[in-house]
Amino acid sequence: MSIRTTQEDNAVPLRKRLRELRSALPEDQRRRGGLLMRGRLFTWLAMARDAALKAQRPVPSVVAAFWPMQDEPDLRPLLEQWVEAGITVALPAVRERNQPLEFRPWTPDAPMAEGPYGIQEPLAGAVVSPDLVLVPTLGYTPLADRVGYGGGYYDRTLAALKAAGHPHTTIGVAWSCGRLDPLEHVPQPHDVRLDAVLTPDGWLPKAP
Repeated sequence: MSIRTTQEDNAVPLRKRLRELRSALPEDQRRRGGLLMRGRLFTWLAMARDAALKAQRPVPSVVAAFWPMQDEPDLRPLLEQWVEAGITVALPAVRERNQPLEFRPWTPDAPMAEGPYGIQEPLAGAVVSPDLVLVPTLGYTPLADRVGYGGGYYDRTLAALKAAGHPHTTIGVAWSCGRLDPLEHVPQPHDVRLDAVLTPDGWLPKAP
């Protein structure tokens, strides 16, 4: 009797392998990679805001970022720069399990609390709709298909933002070791492709 292997069956060992690769990154590589990604994001957003202003389009002013879990790229120094520049930075919060995330404004002195999955979340604040969403990304393909952690929160969240009709750009933030051959990850119907993925090696497939 043959047993059909599904994409869901492959997802568990794939995520395990990606986590192991990520945890094995040397500390100096993490520091350098984080610096490169923060610099590229700072430059990209500044250019995007200038281009929107010149074209008399709405200027991106709300950035949804993420509080780093263990081994994830740490964007917090960049988030502080953006806050100082007058950009609204928001962090995700789990409103209900298996529901879209909500984004609450964050500043360096904002009260924080641990959420249901052990991630720091802003305690309070009016929910905002982001113009840019930085998505924590475990694995990715050259076409910006994302492998997350299996909870489906970002897929539901990005789908809800799209359904609401609010224009936004999605950028996955990942270590270079998370790159996958397209054959290793076949997107499922509920998966939401990102506009781009940023790694220490640069943009894939290209900067938005």
